[in-house]
Amino acid sequence: MTLVIKIGGGAGVATSSIVQEIAQYVADKREKRRVVLVHGGSDLTNTLSRRLGHEARVITSPSGMTSRYTDSETLGIFAMAVAGQINTELVALLQREGVNALGLSGVDGRLLLARRKEAVRSVLPNGRIQIIRDDYTGQIEQVNSQLLEQLLDAGFTPVIAPLALSYKGERLNVDGDRAAAAVATALRAEALAIMTNVPGLLRNPDDHTSLIHNISADQLQDAMQYAQGRMRKKLLGAQEALQGGVSHVYISNATLAEVVNGAGTTIEATNIAVRRVLV
Repeated sequence: MTLVIKIGGGAGVATSSIVQEIAQYVADKREKRRVVLVHGGSDLTNTLSRRLGHEARVITSPSGMTSRYTDSETLGIFAMAVAGQINTELVALLQREGVNALGLSGVDGRLLLARRKEAVRSVLPNGRIQIIRDDYTGQIEQVNSQLLEQLLDAGFTPVIAPLALSYKGERLNVDGDRAAAAVATALRAEALAIMTNVPGLLRNPDDHTSLIHNISADQLQDAMQYAQGRMRKKLLGAQEALQGGVSHVYISNATLAEVVNGAGTTIEATNIAVRRVLV
């Protein structure tokens, strides 16, 4: 059984408890359980950007999706945060818990190949559309699943930073949620768990009691109306994972054990029996 876990890069994500649960999950010998961990790094990137005097800038697409504007300097700061500090810290935490973790970015071994976006459209505050051509972001088109399978078969737990390689050999910033979805699809994972700092998808983002507990794949597009900010990318990642054959996607700030018992938002493929694949 293969589980892909995405740890969010925002403030308030309970990283230490997730790491401990991954250790317990991998150590359970009742069946062969394999985990791939994908992480973000938005909060640390913002902090480093401020310290270096290069304030972060957010782009909003005409469809309402938000993303980080990644010029060449921002790309360097982002790589410093995700492939440097965060990735190595997560590997060290997992090793401390007895998990033989191995840190990678999507650049290593051509793990994640992405097409660089030649032009990005951004909606300005006055409603006008700006065309940006110096943005180093990309859309993942290939995952080196053979490399991941070899690492998993050898007993390693891969920890992946969301950098990809372009076809021209450039480093690219890729969305962590969609990267996790691409990895889950390539590995034919049973489930994708997106661990974040909110309870799940909320009908009212200011009211945690408005949590939507269950969504089927054919309801996902309608559910998008409730998503704001980063949650839109998480739902997009969930949609891509389900289309790629993943049966369940979980979005939550709960522990993995609580997710199994229904905490957070569970999105499942249409026309399958309801089951808890993390048990």
